[in-house]
Amino acid sequence: MAIRFTYHSGNLSTDIEEKAKKWIAEVIKRHGKSVGSISYLFSTDDFVLEANQHYLNHDTFTDIITFDYVAGNLISGDLLISVDRVGENAKKFNVPYQQELLRVVIHGIHHLLGQGDKTDTEALEMRKKEEESLRLWNEMFHEEQHT
Repeated sequence: MAIRFTYHSGNLSTDIEEKAKKWIAEVIKRHGKSVGSISYLFSTDDFVLEANQHYLNHDTFTDIITFDYVAGNLISGDLLISVDRVGENAKKFNVPYQQELLRVVIHGIHHLLGQGDKTDTEALEMRKKEEESLRLWNEMFHEEQHT
């Protein structure tokens, strides 16, 4: 199975991309699941907004849309990420762009693992899972966390 990254806008360095694939696989493994077919598409606000309107009938900008194709323990899905929204959120939350991008990348994986974020309680749990995953990134790749 595979984790793929495609870019309409922005890109990750080859080094970060390979690290991200290992990290995503490890997060999935730690939840007792297996990697299926996971595709990320990094694009613009306009592209993600159009997908949000067309597929979900939501007329709002968002940083990520997750299409869930999970089958049993096999984690699969398509994830659309707005690099524009990630950049805006990084400024808003005063965090480095890469940290915010990694948070959004793993946010989608947590959706595929079954974590919602519609209620305040779910959103709080999602944030905890994102933070745990970011700590794992730092442990795996020996990077300082900038929070």
